[in-house]
Amino acid sequence: MKNTLKVQRAILDLTQDDLAKKIGVSRQTINSIEKNRYVPSTVLALKLSKVFNISVNEFFILEEED
Repeated sequence: MKNTLKVQRAILDLTQDDLAKKIGVSRQTINSIEKNRYVPSTVLALKLSKVFNISVNEFFILEEED
């Protein structure tokens, strides 16, 4: 599953640490999501979509091999 986290962070001028603090996770978790090494839980995906004010479907892109 791909995501637009890095792009969305840049739009809002947020560091990984800033975003992590907003949603209550570690900076390493944000880094892992950005690098597609970690697929977030539904709750975490909803928190991210709320911060960026976009739908989960706009934020995460399901790939054919997923």
